[in-house]
Amino acid sequence: MSTNNTTIIHVGVDVAKLTLQLDPTHLGLAQVDNTTAGLKPLLKALGKLQRKSKATVHLVCEATGGHERLLVEALHQAGIPISVLNAARARAFAKALGKEAKTDAIDALVLTSFGQQMKPAPTIPPTPQQRYLTSLVSRRTQLVDMLVMEKNRLPTHTEPEVLKLAKLTLKHLEAQIAKLEALIAEHTKSTQELQQRVERLCLMQGVGNVTATGLMATLPELGKLNRAQIAALAGVAPRNRDSGNYQGKRTIKGGRAPVRRYLYMAALTASRMNPKLKALYQRLIEKGKPTKVALTAVMRQLLCVLNSLLKNPNFSLA
Repeated sequence: MSTNNTTIIHVGVDVAKLTLQLDPTHLGLAQVDNTTAGLKPLLKALGKLQRKSKATVHLVCEATGGHERLLVEALHQAGIPISVLNAARARAFAKALGKEAKTDAIDALVLTSFGQQMKPAPTIPPTPQQRYLTSLVSRRTQLVDMLVMEKNRLPTHTEPEVLKLAKLTLKHLEAQIAKLEALIAEHTKSTQELQQRVERLCLMQGVGNVTATGLMATLPELGKLNRAQIAALAGVAPRNRDSGNYQGKRTIKGGRAPVRRYLYMAALTASRMNPKLKALYQRLIEKGKPTKVALTAVMRQLLCVLNSLLKNPNFSLA
């Protein structure tokens, strides 16, 4: 039951590239195609269940690298809540239930149980502007990774024709990246709120347009949560590993890897150029902390400052 006494029926959905495996307990529907046409019978069944039970139907699925996007968008348009979970969190829950076996049907049932027990908050639908920015930034990241791989392969090519083709590939990738960066800049300028947020982030020494737009795409919650929440969401909050007299090393775990990618690059610059963050970095190094630990601390502090910049218009870096 929710706080307004509305009954909530959770339905687990295991998402694959071609199919959606459903928990049929309430729906009477076990599987549909992961296509626009395949979603029609699912939406019809969900509407029928809501009318019959006079309850709110809340779907639960895992993030699958994009295969869940069609389902999520269709449910948001239909006004049906859905929670998209981190796959590792869902798997840990399955193990806690003693579910070592893994099939699509079992996973769907586990996701239903997760919804019933953990009552996850619905995933907030992104605005069209946010969706477009995320798509552009995601593609740029993919191409940058491809460019790095091609550059690493370049010295291994000994045949002149192969080397020539490899260089053409590099030029093509560089041109595509430049085009995407132009599209990102154009989109930023055309969206007043986004432009203001990006400009605000760029006030921080060490943060440029690539980092700012990257964070806007991968961490739209920036400026809307407190320090502890935003650090945990990004995965830069240290976790204790203590038991009895044993005190283990604190480590970071989970969170959003794409966010940490942008923070890491910004932290490398900030640890050399930003006076306050440089002092933090050097102080930790002098205490004998490993370089990665010191950089992680800079990443966390950098993120908290950026969060304050967006959260509080009166926040000053001085």
